[in-house]
Amino acid sequence: MVATPIGNLADISLRALHVLALADALACEDTRHTQALLRAYGIDKAAAQLIAVHQHNEAQAAQAVVQRLRQGQRIAYASDAGTPAVSDPGARLVAAVRDAGLRVVPLPGTSSITAAISAAGIVTDGDADSGFVFAGFLPTRALEREAAVKRLAREPHTVVLLEAPHRIEALARALAVLGHRPVTLARELTKQFEEIATVAAAELTQWLATGPQRTRGEFVLLLHPAAVAAESGREEHVLKLLLAELPLTTAVRLAAEITGAPRNALYDTALALKNSGSGG
Repeated sequence: MVATPIGNLADISLRALHVLALADALACEDTRHTQALLRAYGIDKAAAQLIAVHQHNEAQAAQAVVQRLRQGQRIAYASDAGTPAVSDPGARLVAAVRDAGLRVVPLPGTSSITAAISAAGIVTDGDADSGFVFAGFLPTRALEREAAVKRLAREPHTVVLLEAPHRIEALARALAVLGHRPVTLARELTKQFEEIATVAAAELTQWLATGPQRTRGEFVLLLHPAAVAAESGREEHVLKLLLAELPLTTAVRLAAEITGAPRNALYDTALALKNSGSGG
């Protein structure tokens, strides 16, 4: 599995070049794109050495790759850009190869996700978890996208989103409900017009509108971690109000519906409030 540049051709690794040149055949998301990439590095491969493995034929094409591997051939796979199987084809191919008892070797390299995180400067306080959640592309339908944003609003980790230029404005409008939550937007990473900016979610639409170029290119958006402490305080306040009037299980159920917090966590909090005498 060969990671390839997402823009700047100089980002290819020496190991990737060695494997691409050595392979008996290359499985690739787009044979024309990969052929152009190979020529840029001075690597010659005949058309017969390129196998199209993309989202529409991956399950079937994987069997052809497995057959070649069983014949002793060395096969490399590359998606159009970045690391295969991360919001790109490749996962079904890997599963088929592994199910056949054959070895899969990852060649690490360029990834828009880690590139964006490394330049975002997201700092967590104290013992807060500094991990991230990869959400990828949100649903294209408005109602489903809004529901997804609502779920992510309570995520305490950094959330990584990807978006295409023709949908970036719709995503910005959907994220506006997050208000002051910081969002780092990375556009055209490693390319000539690369741009990285951090603004409040409510200001994303305005930021995009400041110039026509800002809606062009591929996007990585990082939702900075939610303010967990403030949210926890709100959940406890809601529970106290409900516990003063309702049985514990009913209060927990309603609090979960109101705040969106996990019911198990709310139940533990409710028990603690009851035991301390703060729950009515």
